[in-house]
Amino acid sequence: MDNSSQSPLVLVDGSSYLYRAYHALPPLTNSKGQATGAIKGVINMMRRLQKDYPGCHAAVIFDAKGKTFRDDMYPAYKAQRPPMPDDLRSQIEPIQQIIKAMGFPLIVVPGVEADDVIGTFAAQATEAKVPVVISTGDKDMAQLVNEHVTLVNTMTDTVMDPAGVVEKFGIGPELIIDFLALMGDKVDNIPGVAGVGEKTAKALLQGLGSLESIYQRLDDIKDLTFRGAKTMKAKLEKERENADMSYRLATIKCDVELEQHLDELVMADADVETLRGLFAELEFRGWVKEIDDPNSVVKPKARATTAAIPTSASAPIEADIAIPDAPSNTNYQTVLTEADFDAWLVKLQQAELFAFDTETTSINYMEARIVGVSFATEEGSAAYVPFGHDYIDAPEQLTEAQVLGRLKPLLENENKAKVGQNLKYDRHVLQNHGIELKGIAHDTMLQSYVINSVGSRHNMDALALKYLDIETVHFEDIAGKGVKQLSFNQIALEQAGPYAAEDADITLRLHHVLYPQLLAEPSLLALYQQVEMPLLTVLGNIEKNGTRIDADMLLAQSAQLGERMEELKAEAYDLAGQEFNLGSPKQLGEVLFEKLELPVIKKTPKGKPSTAEEVLVELALDYPLPKVIIEYRGLSKLKSTYTDKLPEMVCPDTNRIHTSYHQAVTATGRLSSSDPNLQNIPVRSGEGRRIRNAFIPAEGYKMVAADYSQIELRIMAHLSGDAGLRHAFANGLDVHRATAAEVFGVELAQVSDDQRRSAKAINFGLIYGMSAFGLAKQLGLGRNKAQEYIERYFERYPGVAQYMDDIKRLAKEKGYVETLYGRRLYLPEINGRNGMRRQAAERTAINAPMQGTAADIIKKAMIDVERWIEAENIDARMVMQVHDELVLEVNEQQLEVITAKIEQIMEQAVALSVPLIVDAGRGDNWEQAH
Repeated sequence: MDNSSQSPLVLVDGSSYLYRAYHALPPLTNSKGQATGAIKGVINMMRRLQKDYPGCHAAVIFDAKGKTFRDDMYPAYKAQRPPMPDDLRSQIEPIQQIIKAMGFPLIVVPGVEADDVIGTFAAQATEAKVPVVISTGDKDMAQLVNEHVTLVNTMTDTVMDPAGVVEKFGIGPELIIDFLALMGDKVDNIPGVAGVGEKTAKALLQGLGSLESIYQRLDDIKDLTFRGAKTMKAKLEKERENADMSYRLATIKCDVELEQHLDELVMADADVETLRGLFAELEFRGWVKEIDDPNSVVKPKARATTAAIPTSASAPIEADIAIPDAPSNTNYQTVLTEADFDAWLVKLQQAELFAFDTETTSINYMEARIVGVSFATEEGSAAYVPFGHDYIDAPEQLTEAQVLGRLKPLLENENKAKVGQNLKYDRHVLQNHGIELKGIAHDTMLQSYVINSVGSRHNMDALALKYLDIETVHFEDIAGKGVKQLSFNQIALEQAGPYAAEDADITLRLHHVLYPQLLAEPSLLALYQQVEMPLLTVLGNIEKNGTRIDADMLLAQSAQLGERMEELKAEAYDLAGQEFNLGSPKQLGEVLFEKLELPVIKKTPKGKPSTAEEVLVELALDYPLPKVIIEYRGLSKLKSTYTDKLPEMVCPDTNRIHTSYHQAVTATGRLSSSDPNLQNIPVRSGEGRRIRNAFIPAEGYKMVAADYSQIELRIMAHLSGDAGLRHAFANGLDVHRATAAEVFGVELAQVSDDQRRSAKAINFGLIYGMSAFGLAKQLGLGRNKAQEYIERYFERYPGVAQYMDDIKRLAKEKGYVETLYGRRLYLPEINGRNGMRRQAAERTAINAPMQGTAADIIKKAMIDVERWIEAENIDARMVMQVHDELVLEVNEQQLEVITAKIEQIMEQAVALSVPLIVDAGRGDNWEQAH
């Protein structure tokens, strides 16, 4: 290799890229259900490298399958690592195909790790005095750094030379192996020296030098100043074997026999046709468009960004990944003059459709005030009109009256079509200013949700990344984070203007990508147009209506819960023989499993005994303390989530609480709610039911709770066509009693209450895909007896068994299942290699069509009820939706007539082969009505 020009050799740690991209990006999938998030992340980073090191010699190195020499040296090496997730494994081949098509040499060497191959190339290049850049996020690679070798982390835009290693680790590259040998590595299961952490290892190396030197000078350790220095000699002596083993494991091998020579690591020309085909197959439309039209406005340019990404344990981690910038050739205008505003008004009036967005002072729709509006009529061109920014030295702005006053006729014109992202919120805040938004034609959040509910998150940032390959400006980028975060009215127009205009532009771009996909799928289009879009305004009305609560009653309940919690705390102390923090899993684990020596049912991922709810429930069958803890936890959650919090959430302007309903969150189409979450108020405990007593109607009204009876079982009867189930429902039989008669072989009149309860567990358990083991656990039976019940059930209801077999087969063929109305739920794991995940996907395949169809039905019913109320000017209002139940306030003078009509509308919302039955209760509070 010619080193005269000092052009660096770039060595890419492909395996490091792979895992970090997988955990950094949201779980993206294409329309076929194929996972694509890691592919997008890795290829974005490769594109960044091409830009940063044009024309350089380069190679991408991946780990080979199978064991390496380290596994032979130490069988426990990386043994604790979970197997690679199926949705990541499926992305390796397309990643490597794309990398090859981009022109990168791709190297995989069996028996060693990618680190060893990279180390060998780096050593050869160092000997030839060729500069080397290693692109990785692996800290172990710091041992390779020298005057010729530099580490680059493309995800964080950081560079590490020898001085950088010292700055980061406090020691030079020559001591990194010693550092790892002392402290170990939990990720790779390198044992290290027990009792030596990062700080201690650093102190030892800084004070005495290398690992060899430390063992030669053990008597000098006591003179060092770190905590525990006096006892460290004994630990090191005891752990000498582990230290030596760890040193060998942590050492990157730099003499691997390689087929390639440095001179062969040359970039080839990109195979454009192969790339186009791969990008098209994976549905990376932005990259396809870039290949076909290099001057396209969606051409991405890579940059590094940082975002908090939740792990599977719901703990945020800092994840960094190179992702595309917004297009550079956009025309975003901040409108500050009446003349410019007039020009944009003309554009909006002439446009067949325009994107619209608001910027506000709060995310709370009840209190938010608009500080500016943005709109776009064509891709790449958008405007922001501010009128409420209040930071010091703000430039001249138009007034609220000028802007909203002149926009009002346009916004309230139902014949002027608008598209937005989560327009329910914008409709709310416009109402705060006396404007009723009409002409709501499209919502990109709902378009994405209908296309694939699990393909990504459905916020604008995620959708822009998935469908446009564009990384938008995040709110935190211009407003900051935490307690010092600015509200939008405090942000300078130089930053606020482009951010707000981009929102409108991206919304329009997304609509142009997403809506054609719906047009191509008639069932999805109908679901979008007939259910989700009409529901947007219905939910907005329910949110605005809010619900009244008796705050004094809740506060009294809080006091009573607090007293009972103190009693339970004293009882727990007595059972434990000591005081401890009942809310601390660590202290509870010590009491249960160390002091009381209760059996360990399950362990956490870190190997500690679990104190999760399911564990305590099982232990509570035989031991008193876990039972006390369960009750304490339940009361604590009720108190903190509801009885303490709900009174604080009452809106002073309405004296009601106003939840937020989310249309685009759950996988199956069900609604969820937050602030407060009304879906999870417990109904099985007396204390939980008492909370519903505090939900009360306005004076002169009654609460009506209308609930679909056994709707998922009725849907099962319809979908499966099973004659037995259909007969039971068609004849108004108690389906659980009918099932009990079939399963237990007794006459209907002879079914006992215990048999009915067991049959109910079977009915609901099987539609959720419950196994014999799960049913046995729920009923307290032996597994063989539970299996016998299941087999007898399927003998009596063969249509159900056939349906379950058919739906699992269809799911495996298509990669998704559908509700009765065409809503799709993609199941990426349905053909996966991991047995547990595959079985979970099969259970979901059985249940999702029923749960999703139930969600579709209640949504249709809500739309129909709201239309009737508005058309007939009925003195009633919907105030809550919880699972299969609608809750309304109804004028008590018209209670019977209105309630009967609501039942009729809900029962006729859809036509099934079995009757839909609605039970509508009424009362002076929600609990009475329920």
